[in-house]
Amino acid sequence: MDRTGASAQTSLARWLPILSWARRYDRRWLTTDLVAGFTIWGLLVPEMIAYAGLAGLPPQAGLYTLLASLGLYAAFGTSRQLVVAGTSAASVLLFATVSGLGPATAEDFTALAAALVLLVGVVFVLAGLLRLGFLADFLSRPVMDGFVFGLAVFVAVRQLPKLLGIEGGEGNSVEQFVHTVGHLGDVNGPTLAVAVAALALLFGLGRFAPKVPSGLVVLVAGIVGSSALGLVDHGVAIVGDIPGGLPTVAVPHVALHDLWVLVPSAAGIMLVIYSEALGAASAFADKYRYRLDPDQELVALGAANLGSGLLGGLAAGGSLSQSAVNDGAGARSEVSPLFAALLSLFTVVALTGLFEDLPEAVLGALIVHAVTHLMKVKQLRTLFRLSPSEFVLSVLTLTAVLVFDVLPALILGVVVSILLVVGRASRPTVSRLGRDGSGSWVDVDRHPGATEVPGVLVVRPNAPLFYANAQAVRDAVVAMALAGGGGEEGDAVGEGGVAAVVLDLQASDDLDLTSGEHLVKLAEALDRAGVDLCLSEVHAPARAAAEAIGLAEGVGDDRFFPDVHRAVAWAESRGPA
Repeated sequence: MDRTGASAQTSLARWLPILSWARRYDRRWLTTDLVAGFTIWGLLVPEMIAYAGLAGLPPQAGLYTLLASLGLYAAFGTSRQLVVAGTSAASVLLFATVSGLGPATAEDFTALAAALVLLVGVVFVLAGLLRLGFLADFLSRPVMDGFVFGLAVFVAVRQLPKLLGIEGGEGNSVEQFVHTVGHLGDVNGPTLAVAVAALALLFGLGRFAPKVPSGLVVLVAGIVGSSALGLVDHGVAIVGDIPGGLPTVAVPHVALHDLWVLVPSAAGIMLVIYSEALGAASAFADKYRYRLDPDQELVALGAANLGSGLLGGLAAGGSLSQSAVNDGAGARSEVSPLFAALLSLFTVVALTGLFEDLPEAVLGALIVHAVTHLMKVKQLRTLFRLSPSEFVLSVLTLTAVLVFDVLPALILGVVVSILLVVGRASRPTVSRLGRDGSGSWVDVDRHPGATEVPGVLVVRPNAPLFYANAQAVRDAVVAMALAGGGGEEGDAVGEGGVAAVVLDLQASDDLDLTSGEHLVKLAEALDRAGVDLCLSEVHAPARAAAEAIGLAEGVGDDRFFPDVHRAVAWAESRGPA
């Protein structure tokens, strides 16, 4: 193969990783991969039927999701263990978003749901092409933990009527819970018995036989028991007819104004899915020591959602629990989800009739069991102990889900996360530096043995300078310099005070206009106090920006130094102020 052909193949493999890993596949892995694929198929089929109900869609929508998401992620993704399918959080968000538009018919609801899933896919792909894989870092983990915990409670409350065999109420989660408690006298006994038995099996098998696919066992037991005992004659609601055969690939017909309304929700759902998926994928990449490409993960999740949307499926993401089952069953590569996709295809074509007698209470139990994994009480306790302020934010987000509904809480969570990032970056600490025994410049507060240079104040902002924190850094440096001299701005520094300030900018790769202006004002303020200012560790982009915005002229072109040592030597050569 010539060099051009090899380059083209490498480029194609960059965007379609299956071309790379398939050539290197070790056939000795095949048996364990097939076993893992069968295992996750047994887990995913009941979960996807349940999540379809959670999203307000017919049961087959969950199965259609598997046909697209498992195979497309295996082709485009870079994780060897991640399982991409419908998730409880994404299903709740899908339902909340579409319901908020008030669709008149079930067909309108289905079309809007498909359009939303497609938009989620588009947002994912655009983010991947723009290399925005860092976006998940902006979501505060405590805030998102509170949001996800709230989602779990939101889901559980809405499943209670299904478990009890009563009509559900309206309003937020608190109002629906109150409604349920007020109608306990209407509980259908056989339905409650089915729900309790299903939950006991799910939690019991998970506790005492974790390798057994509890969801599949409960699904089969529910179908067999319902059919044998004629539970429908005792008032137990069942799933009913599920259309079989392959789904139709179609673009939903949705009004343009509805699409614009869906875009912000699609972006929010994308952030939640990506945060969960990347966290799970990173855990397995670290465990098995291989490289994960965050930007390619965006493209892969986008492809999975585009495929699911075209088939009328659910929003797809990577679940830690599903992926852990895959890993525990021995999966070594993406062959495992590919085999699960083939089994799902067989299920859609030939097995949907088996689910007709499945009690709705069993689906409700499957959903409640799934979302209990999202109720991370231990993490909240740890947060309360280590960071009470972040614990409060987490609880506030959780409460917002229950009181204001999912979408307002999602917006609140994203806004609060961004504000936390900006707030922390706008108030950086400024360290005083001194020499340690090896001659390195270290924070004197953290290294008591370090010695400062007489007459020279060496300081380092512990965050990059930008428009939101430049004034805070400027004020802190002026205060430290004047405190060292015992005077006030405008007064000459007395004997034994600070004669020069060395500002170490190693944390700043670049400078914006506002930062440059504040550095000029810093130089002027220090000059009025008889203190020289020089800058060290100024990176090339920051130096270019300094020249463009006039900082070099304002501070002095001869006062830029490549390291602290030379800056301090210059300051000492100036002598006392």
